Amino acid sequence: MGSVTPFPAPQPLQVAFARTELERILSLYGRMVAAGHWRDYAIQFDKDAACFACFRRAAERPEYRIEKRPALRQRQGEWALIGEHGAVLKRGHELGPVLAPIERKLLKLVEE
Repeated sequence: MGSVTPFPAPQPLQVAFARTELERILSLYGRMVAAGHWRDYAIQFDKDAACFACFRRAAERPEYRIEKRPALRQRQGEWALIGEHGAVLKRGHELGPVLAPIERKLLKLVEE
């Protein structure tokens, strides 16, 4: 008899946000829209990452991108907040601390 070789585990066709993650992101987006700071958003699902982009106007580059990359879960963390020019502003294992810089900015907008 020969040896039995197991089939590799099927890889997902795309990375997506969980319902609770998307609710948290859309809640922040709604508050920023109410404050008059953001006007549009885009969501992209790829094989390697899921991305939520926030725009001041539809014709511009996104002001922030919130990315989920499960491949980085064991290293730097699967969540990243990326600025307008492509610099990684915050990276982490959980969504809350990664969104904190935007939420602080929201508090400043409300005070003014």
